[in-house]
Amino acid sequence: MFSARRTAIGLAAVLACYLVLVGYRGVLLIGHGGLVPVLLGIGVLGLPVVGAAILVQELRFGRDTERLGRELADAGGLPVDDLARRPSGRVDRAAADALFADRKAEVEAAPADWRSWYRLALAYGHAGDSGRGRRAMRRAIALHRGRR
Repeated sequence: MFSARRTAIGLAAVLACYLVLVGYRGVLLIGHGGLVPVLLGIGVLGLPVVGAAILVQELRFGRDTERLGRELADAGGLPVDDLARRPSGRVDRAAADALFADRKAEVEAAPADWRSWYRLALAYGHAGDSGRGRRAMRRAIALHRGRR
């Protein structure tokens, strides 16, 4: 069975191979000579640099999220996922909205607590708002780092 961690590592390895191949093509373009191929080669060499930076950032985010989740679970602070679900398996909208309202109130009551931000990020995920969920999780990670 595939876990999220194994899948992420596999995809990161595939992306790393792709970035190496793109970088190699950039070197070949530069070695070809001429103004246009050299400029294209330099541009192509920038792609692996940007891709590698994004890859490292996302892997760190995943590692930090997992670490905070384990810490919260060990302390008994992870919420139980007993929300009503649709036949498709997605969380019922009314249940997600109610959970979100509770988590938002929790964050407003304790805005410097990384645990409340982590639980808010989970609530965003249940509500289907992954962008805000990632921002809330990044806030939880930053608050956790500041605590240490």
